[in-house]
Amino acid sequence: MTDRVLEIADRPARLRLEYDNIVVEGEEGELGRVPLRDLAAVILAHPRLAVTHAVLEGLARCNVSLIVCDARRMPAGMLMPLQAHFLQAERFRMQAAMSQPQRKRLWKQVVRAKVVAQAQLVESVTGDSRGLKALAQKVRSGDPANVEARAAITYWRALMPGARFRRDPDAGGLNAVLNYGYAVVRAGVARAIVGAGLHPSVGLHHHNRYNAFCLADDLMEPYRPLVDAIAVRLRESGWAQDELGPEQRRMILEALSGGYRGAEETRTLSDWFARMAFSLVKVLEHEREDLDLPALPPRVG
Repeated sequence: MTDRVLEIADRPARLRLEYDNIVVEGEEGELGRVPLRDLAAVILAHPRLAVTHAVLEGLARCNVSLIVCDARRMPAGMLMPLQAHFLQAERFRMQAAMSQPQRKRLWKQVVRAKVVAQAQLVESVTGDSRGLKALAQKVRSGDPANVEARAAITYWRALMPGARFRRDPDAGGLNAVLNYGYAVVRAGVARAIVGAGLHPSVGLHHHNRYNAFCLADDLMEPYRPLVDAIAVRLRESGWAQDELGPEQRRMILEALSGGYRGAEETRTLSDWFARMAFSLVKVLEHEREDLDLPALPPRVG
């Protein structure tokens, strides 16, 4: 699967469709065109953008995530297709039929993979996992001891020493970096889920009645440290602005593209997301017991 992301953020533009190519037109004429099949996501982040119905239909048909940003150019909403797999209805039924013990067992795997990834990042930055590796082994079915939250305290203190950092989705600075990167990862995971014929709102652990992407929020957890690594790099470079500029957004998108090595092979994040989503299908079909969640070393250099 492709990892290519098209972001329109720096100038007014109109997007139209021509022979399954998105054509981007500015005030001075055509700015460029991109085949729909080459895209994983489109990010609309300028207040003066026009998008034709044909573009929206084409994105949905080709399972391309559409992310709409607010006035701060931060992701505010996402559009996904209603149909992306011929066995969709059958797989929806299997999701709905999941037992609570099965959901808890799978959530244990997700939390453990997340804490292992956090340990990798902390160790690469500080030379020591700060006990996170051992903590990951203490995760039990459903995470009743809330190891995820306990690990988060150690994790952020180790990554942001002396920076008075507090994770706040409504704040700027490094929080804005995390918000933007997490939104891109969330869109990629949601795309893989829909592509596998699953419903993104039927989660394993998250179950907010107003959240249409509970399963995406569950399955993206082990990949958050890939975004956290980008925030660390920006902090170490001396960047301390409240809002993201074009250069920072470009850095985030570039850092999340390309190959990531895990399980002795290198794949794009889109490929890893797809493997994870299809492994959940195999679990639902009783063909395997575990999710495919290989550790992907974060890029800190």
